[in-house]
Amino acid sequence: MKTNKKNILYIVLGIFSLTISACTKDFTEVNTDPIGRRSAEAHQLLTPALVNVLNTNMVRNWNFTNQLMQVTVEVNDSEGRIFRYDVRRNFADYSWNNWYLNLTDLKNIYTIASKPESLNKSYQAISLITQSWVYSLLTDTYGDVPYSQANLGQDDNLQPIFDKQKDIYSDMFAKLEQANELLKAGTAIVPTSDPVYQGDIAKWRRFGNSLYLRLLLRVAGKAEVSAATIAKIKQMVDTNPAEYPVMENNSHTAKILWNGTNSSTAVFSSPFMVNIRAVDFRGMPVCDFFLSKLVTWEHPCVVPSLGTASVPRFGLDRGADGWVGISSGYSPGSGTIIQTHFNSDTENKLTLQTDQNTGIIMNSAEVAFIKAEAAAKGWISGPVQNYYYKGMADMINYWMPAYITSPTDARFVSYVNDANLQWDSTLPLDATAFGSKSQMEMIQIQKYYAMFLVDFQQWFEYRRTGHPILPKGPGLVNGQRMPARLNYPLITQSTNPASYRNAVAAQGADDINTLVWWQKP
Repeated sequence: MKTNKKNILYIVLGIFSLTISACTKDFTEVNTDPIGRRSAEAHQLLTPALVNVLNTNMVRNWNFTNQLMQVTVEVNDSEGRIFRYDVRRNFADYSWNNWYLNLTDLKNIYTIASKPESLNKSYQAISLITQSWVYSLLTDTYGDVPYSQANLGQDDNLQPIFDKQKDIYSDMFAKLEQANELLKAGTAIVPTSDPVYQGDIAKWRRFGNSLYLRLLLRVAGKAEVSAATIAKIKQMVDTNPAEYPVMENNSHTAKILWNGTNSSTAVFSSPFMVNIRAVDFRGMPVCDFFLSKLVTWEHPCVVPSLGTASVPRFGLDRGADGWVGISSGYSPGSGTIIQTHFNSDTENKLTLQTDQNTGIIMNSAEVAFIKAEAAAKGWISGPVQNYYYKGMADMINYWMPAYITSPTDARFVSYVNDANLQWDSTLPLDATAFGSKSQMEMIQIQKYYAMFLVDFQQWFEYRRTGHPILPKGPGLVNGQRMPARLNYPLITQSTNPASYRNAVAAQGADDINTLVWWQKP
């Protein structure tokens, strides 16, 4: 019996040995993908990273920016409602994680395009521009963030320091200067690798410099850097505009044109289709603040006006009582009901849910309003109204290109006059009391509509300027204070505790009311 057991054991061990030998023989050769590659080329990384970042931005625009900035408001009495300034701590994780994840590819584009065998100045520049775009979103949302040591996990740096926002801005400016120089060479890129401009290098240069203007304006109010930033704005717009071309019309607008459908596997499927159900899209009522002005003005994107047969583009459905929005910040238990709301893709109506043009990164209208503010403050030459009307016209032209083409169109002039939106240079430069009129409010309310659907920009601009002046509903929490930032993700406290503690010690308490550097006096 013992002999039989030994024989059985030897047989099993022999089979096991043969199996191991068979599994390990030529292991590397057998398990190497004959089609795939171990390294990527610059043109292979750009599209996925940009689409993923824009996807993140649009999701958070829908459920965060629109709620804070009174574009939409939920009918919901439960806790954790953004429109009541009730922001839960775990809300901060989504954008942080996705932005940093895709920054790895955007940074690697520069590394790959800098190698002698794959040298390409345009890809280098595009990497610098897109890095600055994403890092600006990060620092404007959270304040001090990992920057100089970020995305170095492959080099075993798993606990990066949090750089100060002032230093981040300084380096972003340097990156955008370098990008402007690199793009002068006009080095060709693979057109199909570029979902934004399809390989048009000149337009990438305009986008980079337009982003530069946005970021310069954002910190121009800080005394310690204002002189240098204002001088740079003047150089770019007045002194040497040929050296710094910027967006001039909607052909320069940075966007990704969505071409997929809800059931499509196309990389360009709109997140409004993929991530938001039709019932949730049409179930999001429009806020009175956003709606009432457009209706009063008879804005062509909402109300067909001036005898045109053009169809309005914002895809809104009237409520039972007409064009009625919901007041934001209402108290729980108010009995609020949905009235005007967005159409969905299931209703056979015009809807933003399927609109190809919602993937906006930055538009030409914003650039015009940046110039309008700079002119109103005397930083660049005017007249202010030229930039003001240009921004308004570019916004309408983006959504309804057949409606107007320029600020001189008779149809646009009639719209401005009928809506009583003529520029008024007799107003004070600024006033922040609710209901007050000022040049800044005139510019910023139009900029607010121009930045509809553009990531967090309405919120950033409100934090910078206090405009547009928003009404405060009785149901607001947080002392009726607009959140000044998002807190750091919860996982950061456990995975990078030392750097997290240093950041909090330098910037202030990790809560939504701590001002970031450019907000502080």
